[in-house]
Amino acid sequence: MPDDSPAPVPAAAVDETGVPGECGIVWSDDLCEYDFGPYHPMSPVRLTLTRELARASGILDRPGVRTIAPYVASDEQLGTVHDEDYLAAVRRASEPLDGGDAEHLIRFGIGGEDVPPFPGMHTASSRIVGGSLAAVDAIRAGTVRRAVNIAGGMHHARPASASGFCVYNDAAVAIRHALAQGEERVMYIDTDVHHGDGVELALWDEPRAITLSVHETGERLFPGTGFVQDTGGAGAQGSAINVPLPPRTTADGWVRALRAVVPALVRAVKPTLLVTQHGADTHRVDPLADFSVSLEAHREVMVMLRDLADEVCDGRWLALGGGGYAVIDVVPRSWAQLLAVATGEAIDPQTPLPKAYREAEARARAEHGLSPEPAIRTYGDGRPLAARSWENGFDPEDDLDRAVQAARRVAFPEWGLDPFLD
Repeated sequence: MPDDSPAPVPAAAVDETGVPGECGIVWSDDLCEYDFGPYHPMSPVRLTLTRELARASGILDRPGVRTIAPYVASDEQLGTVHDEDYLAAVRRASEPLDGGDAEHLIRFGIGGEDVPPFPGMHTASSRIVGGSLAAVDAIRAGTVRRAVNIAGGMHHARPASASGFCVYNDAAVAIRHALAQGEERVMYIDTDVHHGDGVELALWDEPRAITLSVHETGERLFPGTGFVQDTGGAGAQGSAINVPLPPRTTADGWVRALRAVVPALVRAVKPTLLVTQHGADTHRVDPLADFSVSLEAHREVMVMLRDLADEVCDGRWLALGGGGYAVIDVVPRSWAQLLAVATGEAIDPQTPLPKAYREAEARARAEHGLSPEPAIRTYGDGRPLAARSWENGFDPEDDLDRAVQAARRVAFPEWGLDPFLD
């Protein structure tokens, strides 16, 4: 049976006076143990460099910023989403394997180039979940209003299998936990270029959890899911919302699409807790997808989501990392900006990267066999936004506008909204 007892809020989330902090940042160097090896796209260097950029930029020293220590989630907590046989398979994958193990583990999505087994896989994956659980508990306890777990956002993990570099689904487990602890309604918004299929599947029949994923169409990109007609289980119609966008969506188009669907739906759903996923793989140089989004666009959407949380659910916001495979050139700048937005003021995209960070980045580039000189030396890409407002109407000859309007026509009526007006 699932263990519904709350995990303890780490002491590190409260200062010596016991005054609640404004924002909690989940961190431990142990989070970097989630490591599939030197040739895998999801390198933990993206976490260490994000941390270094946030530190060098002064983000971690802002007033009200607290560290939330992740813990290793229990089998009972993981079992609210994942099957017992799958947990056993992940534990097996964490140990030295013999010849017969590979065939057994592949049934659970473990093996090959996608999710290769590694020593300590269960503990490392469970710690990411524990970080998101600790963040939820800190928000619910009033210790912080907002929290960020850049190591989280493992949105492809399914109840009985690993998928898309994801072993355990921290977002789904955290949302289940929040609901079990009395949260009235949780809304999950996924901005990763890939559909948030694992979270949607885990919450498919849960009317108190609303999932909204804006992603590249599954007709062209992994995991091949997330279409407008996928709207939730029989007892939870309208709880799953999908906005599949065409390949080569630009920064302006991406922001336009998110503005056209997210604010109206968040205000209609009225969540008591907002959970968001910020995969940086929408970026134009990401090697695993086909969008052309900029860091200026990432910043715009982060601010929009923070402001919606402030407006609708008293600022109660959990932000997670996710995908992002330009692990040195893009992810640290994107997620350090996420930490800046969550802890206070966003950073101007034209702000130069600190010298201490550039030195750390140069070392990482050398270790990864990359050119020592990055093309960009600022927080942004030097690409100002010029997104058109949806309020001025949509263009029926534009592929993106047609995709957005199709999603609005399916999702908006479920929440009492007019797809042509709201």
